[in-house]
Amino acid sequence: MDIWMPLLLSLKVAIWATALNLLIGVAVAFGLSRWSSPLRDLLDSLLTLPLVLPPTVLGYYLLVLLGRRGVFGAWLERWGINPVFTWEGAVIASTLVAFPLIQKAARAAFENVDPQLESAARVLGLSEWAVFFRISLPLASKGITAGALLAFARALGEFGATLMIAGNLPGRTQTLSVAIYAAVQAGDDRGANILVIVASTTCVVVLLIAGRLAPDRSRLRRVS
Repeated sequence: MDIWMPLLLSLKVAIWATALNLLIGVAVAFGLSRWSSPLRDLLDSLLTLPLVLPPTVLGYYLLVLLGRRGVFGAWLERWGINPVFTWEGAVIASTLVAFPLIQKAARAAFENVDPQLESAARVLGLSEWAVFFRISLPLASKGITAGALLAFARALGEFGATLMIAGNLPGRTQTLSVAIYAAVQAGDDRGANILVIVASTTCVVVLLIAGRLAPDRSRLRRVS
């Protein structure tokens, strides 16, 4: 069994999904951390749905939306774009599944930023963009990085939604998790064991790094 192709494809998908989640998740997290509204908790619950929904349900929703007869799929088809059964579809699935992890970590990091520092920066004449990029974002960067690593690990191990929308095409959409499933189905115990060891080791390393980067809450309490 080819081990490197599924591994490299999984890394490619996870990197793209993490990059997209950083762009979208950080912006959403900052907005929620600064938004005082009764609707904030409702929106946060909706954004957390991909974390609790069965992956196959999420995959089905993606097929309904992005399939050729889907809500957006028919429109995308006019432009020659069809993410179903492509590695881009795997990126979309992994992005949605991992989004709550980075969004929640980033929001917690922004909420731990001392608002007096931001206020002082505004008094000194900094614009809102400058306050964000020079004060808020650097102070929250450690928590954001930890969330990004968790999202990367989740995207790396994504299976259900990926199988639904991207399928199991060796060399094209067969990620590490899908390759493990295919190896078990084919009775290739040796190949499955190797793939499982590779996937488990990678995720453990990522989680250890994320744990070291996570903010020390006891230290934050002492500072506050």
